[in-house]
Parts: sequence; structure tokens; C-alpha cells
Amino acid sequence: MATKGNPGDNRTNKSSMYLLIIIGLCTFFYVLGLWQHSGFGKGDRIAVEITKQTDCSVLSDLTYETHQDGDAGTLDNSSDAELKEFKPCDDRYIDYTPCHDQTRAMTFPRESMNYRERHCPPQEEKLYCLIAAPRGYATPFPWPQSRDYVPYANAPYKSLTVEKAVQNWIQYEGNVFRFPGGGTQFPQGADAYIDELASVIPFDNGMVRTALDTGCGVASFGAYLFKKNVIAMSIAPRDSHEAQVQFALERGVPAIIGVIGTIMLPFPSGSFDMAHCSRCLIPWGANDGMYMKEVDRVLRPGGYWVLSGPPINWKTNYQAWQRPSDELEEEQRKIEDVAKLLCWEKKHEKGEIAIWQKRANNDECSEDTQSTICQSTTADDVWYKKMENCITPSKGSGLWKPFPERLNAVPSRISSGSVPGVSVEVFEKDNRLWKKHVNAYKRVNKILESGRYRNIMDMNAGLGSFAAALDSPKLWVMNVLPTIAEKTNLGVIFERGLIGIYHDWCEAFSTYPRTYDLIHANGLFSLYKNECSAEDILLEMDRILRPEGAVIFRDQAEVLVKVRRIVKGMRWNTRMVDHEDGPPISEKVLFAVKRYWVAGDNTTSSN
Repeated sequence: MATKGNPGDNRTNKSSMYLLIIIGLCTFFYVLGLWQHSGFGKGDRIAVEITKQTDCSVLSDLTYETHQDGDAGTLDNSSDAELKEFKPCDDRYIDYTPCHDQTRAMTFPRESMNYRERHCPPQEEKLYCLIAAPRGYATPFPWPQSRDYVPYANAPYKSLTVEKAVQNWIQYEGNVFRFPGGGTQFPQGADAYIDELASVIPFDNGMVRTALDTGCGVASFGAYLFKKNVIAMSIAPRDSHEAQVQFALERGVPAIIGVIGTIMLPFPSGSFDMAHCSRCLIPWGANDGMYMKEVDRVLRPGGYWVLSGPPINWKTNYQAWQRPSDELEEEQRKIEDVAKLLCWEKKHEKGEIAIWQKRANNDECSEDTQSTICQSTTADDVWYKKMENCITPSKGSGLWKPFPERLNAVPSRISSGSVPGVSVEVFEKDNRLWKKHVNAYKRVNKILESGRYRNIMDMNAGLGSFAAALDSPKLWVMNVLPTIAEKTNLGVIFERGLIGIYHDWCEAFSTYPRTYDLIHANGLFSLYKNECSAEDILLEMDRILRPEGAVIFRDQAEVLVKVRRIVKGMRWNTRMVDHEDGPPISEKVLFAVKRYWVAGDNTTSSN
């Protein structure tokens, strides 16, 4: 008779072994997700307080080996000796942003911020190595603590604490950065500033859910908007101020590296409920108001535009701003003229804050407006397209449902038949399917709802139903629509009260390394099989995924076998499981966790 508890005994009951494997898998994900590396100082008082609040026990050994008997689908039986091992990149690439590399940027024209836009390296210049985390890297604090505190080791750049000291952006306190919630235009704090906006903009009834914050700084505006159940897409150029987008994402606030320059923003027309600029230094009146026309394109009918800072109230502030009064007067005149052309109604101007509202449709506008309407019929085909100096026709009536009702309601784009191939029935079926899928994910990764994962990305978002099924104040999802997928779907995602972006996964994403806690990739590698190599995509996923971050792949079994072979050489642990409907389904799910390792460390650790 087999000795009880001896897993190496050949006579161990097979069904018991399967059960142990399943239990072990669930425990593995549960423990990996909650363990917090604190290499910068395990005695830090804030980290200690957060640890006290975490109701879990941490195993001492988190080494995980994939066992053949526990994996579903077709197995890859080749030896580990044949696997390609990816080496760490040089330490100077710790914060490498391939398509926003500073050295490459300086070779492009400075006119209209062209050099700050995306300029990706050619294939022969791509790095085929793993971006290391800085020494002492720590798992970010859970939300809402992360809004106010970021471990210094994760983004060790102090220049903003000096440069913006009087504006209360950021302070350095021991082993952490603290974000007091101040800003250039809200010295009394973001809450007071948002309350002033709320006297005009209906934040509290759910009608304003999505916002675009251009020139976001460290994104305190977006961070505090979460209190109003508003989710902001924050944008700032790479290192205009050092690491501002990196700080935003470390805080748990949606952000991308970007700028309003020569190409169109990577969003569909009529998508955001509000756009915001707080001293963002964008010349809004220049080029016949082309940048305001681009904001108009991405605003939904009835949406709001907020401009605070110069030139608003220039008569009072021109001396403090150290700018000529006639220059500021002309700047504001141009903005007012473009706003009239766009048929925006000024709703408020007080102090340095002005608020306009976009009309419901262009039919109410002047003949001058009609003469500048864009002739293009593909308003959502924006990837690397030059910005046009024309007005995009409004889509829809602007009578969207309030959030959260609109999250699962049939979007007007679908009920009106504007999305080819997507009927009301298709949408509702997709919604039900992803609720089922997400429930299955939660049975394996039991910490999906714990708050351990704040920044989540869906790399092939479809209609946004994965994000809708996950909806929680503890997390947000960046819904990515691949440029080779159906482009009209991203408008549906925004109408649901979610945020998203167009992107081509043959290129790097516009973010810093280590900015996402969980990545979901549904059918992505089947979609891109004839476009670019899986290796390129997986290395980019590794770059943007935090140490100990998780990935969920859903695809055909033979595709996932190839994916797993690649990530075995990337310091990831994996487990393949059957579709929730059982082994006969050819679609499988591959769960993965990126191991913890830092610059100069040739070993990896899970504890």
C-alpha cells in the first residue's frame, strides 16, 4: 500500500493527484498575488499597516513547476534544453519606452510636437531581452492607498519634488513619494477643484463617466475623479516632466504617453463625456483651432470641455504669468472664435476656469461650421493618420444612459445598426459569455476581486464585455482594440462607460515598463499570426507587466502551446487549463505569472 502523502509513489490514486493539482493551482495564484516584495525597506510603516490589513497567509516557498498531468490540451514534449532563454537587458533600459525613446525623438521635427509623438524602432533595432525592474522594486500599495503613496524604488526620480514643490504635486518622504492632491491650477487640492467643476458639470448623476485629461502631470485630477465614479484617460508626453505618466500608473490611474501634435488621438469619434486641460500648455487657438477640433472629434454630443489656466482671466493674471496682456488677449480671442465655430456653448467662466458644452448635433450650427465639416467617412480610422483641420460630424443624439446603467445596456451604436455584424442579440450573448468566462477565471485566480490587481489591460477587447464583467471600484481596465480588428467596436466600449484605445500589437504600447498588474489576451495570437511574431508581442507584454503580475491567455490549444514555450524562457510560470465547458472544447486558457527579479539579479524568485 502506498505511503500516505508521498507524491512520488506510482500507486498514488490518480484522481486524488488531479485534485491536489487543482488545489495547488488555486493556492499558487492566491498566494503569488498577495505577496508584496518590499526590497526598499520591509519595516516601512505604511507597508506594515497595509500588510496588517491583508487577511492571508504567505507560503515560504512559491516555486512553481508545471506538471504534465495537470495541464489541459496538447502538450509540448520538447526538452527544456531546446527552449530559448531571454537574457536581461542592460540596466540602462530599466525605464525603456521603445516608441517614445528620447534619443530617437530628438531626430524628428519639433514643429507641432512631432518629436514627442510615437516613433517606433525598426525591426533590426528592437531589443530581444527582458527589461529588469529597478533594485528594491516593490509591489504598489493597493487602491486607494496607492493614490497617495508610491514606493520610491519603483520610480526613483526626485526632480518633480523640487520643480513642483510649491504646487504640491509630489513630496518625497523616506522610502515613498506622497501625492497630496495638489496641482498648478488647484492649490487648494483636487477635491476642491473638482467640486467647483461639479457646480456646472453633472458628475453625480452618472451622465459624465469618461474623461480625457490632456497634459495630465502626475494625474491627480484623474486620481480624485474616481470619487465621482468618473474614469479619466490621462495623457502626457514622455518626460516633459520626469516620469509623470509613470507616476500616474504607479498610483493606479489610467494614463498613456501621448501628446496632441500632428496625428489624430487614438480614440474613436464621439467617445468621451468630458475633456480637460489644466495649464496643459497646448496652443489651442493655433493652426485655425485644429487641436480644439480634435477635442471636438473625440467628445460625444453634449460633452464638456474644461480649460483652466492661461489665457482664461488674462486681465487679472497676465503680470503673474509674466506674459504680455495683448498676447494673452489674442490667444483667448482665438479660442472663443473656434468654440463658436464648433458650436460649443460657454456654460461657465470664473477665475481661471472656463467650461464649454458641445451641442447635440451640427445641424444647429452656423453656415461657417457646415463649410468645414470633414468629408472622410472613416472617422474612426485614426491610427497614424494626420490630424485634419475640419469638424467631424457628431454621432448619435448625446442622450446616453447614466452609469452604471449604461455598462450593460445595449449601446445606441448597436441598437441603431451602426456597428456592422453586431446586433442586439450578439451584444447580449457576448455579455453573458464573458460573465461566464470571468466567473471561471475567478475560480482559478481567486484574488481577481481582492484589490491585488488595479491596472488591468484587455489586449483584444472586442465589445468590452470582459471589463464589464470585472467592473469594480478596486480596478480599471484599459480596453485595447487592435488596429486590425473591427474598429467600430471601440465606440461601443466608450458608450458603455469604459475606456479604451486603438493599438497595433506589432509595436510597443505607449507606456512605461511595469505599469500593468494583470493582462488579458483573448484570441490575440490567432489574430496576429500573419502580422508579426508572437515573440515580439510577448516581450512587449513582459515589458509592461509588473513583477508577479498575472496574464490570462485564451486561444486555441496549439496556439497556447507555442506561447507557453516562448514564455518559459522569459521567467514566467504557467498552467494551461481546459475551457470551462470541458476538455472537448479546442479553446483553452493559459494562466501565467511573471516571477520577481530585479536589475543585476541573475536568479528569479517568487518569494
